[in-house]
Amino acid sequence: MSRNRPVVLCFSGHDPSGGAGVQADIEAIIGHQCHAASIITALTEQDSRNVKKLIPQKPEDILSQAHTLLTDFKVSAFKIGLIGDAGVAEAIAQVLIQHPTIPVVLDPVLAAGGGTELAGQQLIDVIVRQLLPLTTLLTPNSEEARRLAGLSDLADCGHFLQDKGAEYVLITGTHESSKLVHNRLYMPDNLSETFNWERLPHHYHGSGCTLASASAALLAQGLDVFTAVSEAQEFTWQSLAAAYRPGQGQYNPDRLFWVEG
Repeated sequence: MSRNRPVVLCFSGHDPSGGAGVQADIEAIIGHQCHAASIITALTEQDSRNVKKLIPQKPEDILSQAHTLLTDFKVSAFKIGLIGDAGVAEAIAQVLIQHPTIPVVLDPVLAAGGGTELAGQQLIDVIVRQLLPLTTLLTPNSEEARRLAGLSDLADCGHFLQDKGAEYVLITGTHESSKLVHNRLYMPDNLSETFNWERLPHHYHGSGCTLASASAALLAQGLDVFTAVSEAQEFTWQSLAAAYRPGQGQYNPDRLFWVEG
């Protein structure tokens, strides 16, 4: 017997290597018994090491496809990943403004794992000015948080990003030098929580996509933000612990670890 599943609409880039981007979103969302609908924000030429070329899509096509999907589906959460272009970011903001009751998870992808820049200052300005005020949960790594805020202290970054409109900010600590990975969640009313995770041995491709998409799926299921963030981190850590290496570069999270015996 069929049943309806909550729909998560992803604005994501296409990663031909299958490690990050929309494929990561789809796998993580399926893993939480939700349905993934997708709008491709940018095509890329990349492998498991790095991005070689970024090809943003046309903002008018983003708007048209979003209208088509939102007319057909009852969307329960938005997830935003790689944007690639300021015009695309502005188009996404237009869509979000028209649907203010749907929770938004924003993973601000500013650089590839191999170091290629994926966001110039104009795009960063649009993210901060137009997207953060519409964001329920922002999930930057520590480098992205510092770049978005223009500050060095991570607590200052978290509060700055909240002041710019993000309701919750989860700053992940995999890029820091600490023995454990410390992920810090900044919440309303000046509350915060630190989650401590065992540091795993490899470099991973698509871990941020996994975390953000899992969070979006759990919000779509009706969980509160704190619980969604907690459970999404557990799912992501398990995916990384089961990671495999399909190419000669980074490891891919196994987001289907839960179906394997």
